[in-house]
Amino acid sequence: MSLSSKLALGLGAKLDGNNFDTKKENKKNPKKEEKILLAKNQHQLVFSFEKRNGKPVTIVGRFQIEDEKRKDILKLLKTQLACGGSIKGENIEIQGELKDKIRIILVDNGWKFKN
Repeated sequence: MSLSSKLALGLGAKLDGNNFDTKKENKKNPKKEEKILLAKNQHQLVFSFEKRNGKPVTIVGRFQIEDEKRKDILKLLKTQLACGGSIKGENIEIQGELKDKIRIILVDNGWKFKN
């Protein structure tokens, strides 16, 4: 099939107008939404408590900050409380029922909580 017959069938690039979109969409990693970053004193952190396989997990929620700062907070909590923990989305999960101790540590570092 020749080039002229392909263009007649509509195959190939569309050159209509002044806008030429040559970007390829990444189907595996779609475009992520921009996160809204807040200062420490503007956060309203919330606790939730779950039991997983009979073991308590304390979830401290909605840290709207950069990933590096979230990792630093997790490291601070894990070292001061001598427990394990992880980051799931915008929340930090700490092993054990440590709500009161977590609140004391984070308030000392300038974070606010909903009451």
